[in-house]
Order: sequence, then C-alpha cells, then structure tokens
Amino acid sequence: MTDVTHPLPPQGAVAVIFVSMRTDADQPGYDAAAGAMMALVARQPGYLGADSARGADGFGITVSYWADEASARAWRAVAEHAAVRALGRARWYAHYRLIVSQVTRAYAWHRGEPVSE
Repeated sequence: MTDVTHPLPPQGAVAVIFVSMRTDADQPGYDAAAGAMMALVARQPGYLGADSARGADGFGITVSYWADEASARAWRAVAEHAAVRALGRARWYAHYRLIVSQVTRAYAWHRGEPVSE
C-alpha cells in the first residue's frame, strides 16, 4: 500500500528498503501484526511515511522514510517491533533483505499535472 498523501522525503532523509518473500502461513496473524505495526510506526519520532507493494506470489517491497539514521535505528529498537520481527522470521517470511540508504533527491508526478524534476 502506498500513501501518496505523505510528502516526499527531503534530501538527506533515510530510506529503509525491506524486500521480502512471504510464506502462506497465518495470513490473519500477519494482517493483524502489519496493521498494528503501521499504527505504531506512525507515532515514531522521525517517521516520514512509507511506500509498499506485495504481489500475489508473496514478493513485497516496503520503503519507509525517516528524518535521519537515529530515527530509523530507534524504530528498530522498539520492543513491539522487535517481537513482530521475531514472529516474521518464525512464521511469515521465507526470506527478506533490508537495505538502508540516503535520499539524494525525490520528485513526484500525477496525471494531469506537468512534470517537475
């Protein structure tokens, strides 16, 4: 799910890219945990938003945006998030990769508007 209402991350923001393959196990549990994490992360200092997509085959990419590295690391340290990560490894993911990078530029385009890069 991509929220096009959140502003683009500013230059220097941190992008945490989570690339994953879901298992078929416990879809209701996964959905509940994902909803709880989205509500929790939205309250974290430095959280700027996220873009996410998942295919029917279970392959997904979520990019969360953070004001700085310290904010992204603080999210990793939240106890509820750590507990859900452990469930993810035990139950919901076949594998995942996490890449952390810095935003150097960002722009958006919407149908009916001129392109501004």
